[in-house]
Amino acid sequence: MSTVMVVEDEYKLRELVRSYLERAGLVVFSTGSGAEALSFARGSTVDLVVLDLGLPDIPGEDVTRELRAMSDVPIVILTAKTKEQDRIAGFESGADDYLTKPFSPRELVLRVQAVLRRGRRPAATGLASYGAGELVIDEDSRRVQVRGEFVELTPTEWGILVALAGAPGRVYSRYELINRVRGYEIEGYARTVDSHVKNLRHKVETDPTAPQIIETVLGAGYRLGLRRDG
Repeated sequence: MSTVMVVEDEYKLRELVRSYLERAGLVVFSTGSGAEALSFARGSTVDLVVLDLGLPDIPGEDVTRELRAMSDVPIVILTAKTKEQDRIAGFESGADDYLTKPFSPRELVLRVQAVLRRGRRPAATGLASYGAGELVIDEDSRRVQVRGEFVELTPTEWGILVALAGAPGRVYSRYELINRVRGYEIEGYARTVDSHVKNLRHKVETDPTAPQIIETVLGAGYRLGLRRDG
C-alpha cells in the first residue's frame, strides 16, 4: 500500500482528507506542522505528500522546496490561493498537482491516485539513447541519464520527457502534453506545462536559457531536439 503524508493545519479538514484517503486503501500520516512534515519525510518513506500552503510555522512553498531538494516525492498542493500566478508558483516550486479550496475530497482522492499511478506505470519501451548518448532514458527502472549523470525527475517531469522522447522532433502542444501526463485537462494548463518544462530544463540542459534537448516551437509547443540513437 502507498503511504501518503497529509500536511494541513485545519484539523477538521485534515481528518476529512485522511478518512477519504484511508477509505481508498492508502496509509496516511497527517500533521499540521511543516517542520514535523519535513522531519517525517527525512526519516521515513513517503509515496506522496498532500500539502497545504497556508501552514502556521513554515510557508508551504518553502516546505515544497525542501521536500523537492531531498527527493522526487510527488506533491499535491492544497491552497486557498486562487490566482493563476499562485498556481504557477506552486508548480515552479516542484508540485505535481494543485487543488484550490474549497475542493471535493473525492476529486482529491482521484488526483492522488492518478499521480501515484504515474509514478509506478510499467515500462513500455525499455532503454533508449538520444544524441549519441547525451540523453538515456531507461523506462524499466524509471531512470534518466544526462551526459553520463543520473538526474532525479518528478512524476510530471518524467511524463513530459518520455512523451517528447516517444517521437523525437515531433511537436507536442501543451494541451497534448498535459493530457498525456495527467490524463485530464486542468485550468491554466499552458502555463502549468511551461512551469514543469522550465524545471525539467534546469535538470537536463547545459544552459537552460538556450535549450538543446527540449526545444520550444513558438506558437506550437515543445519537441525533443535530439535524435534517437541506433
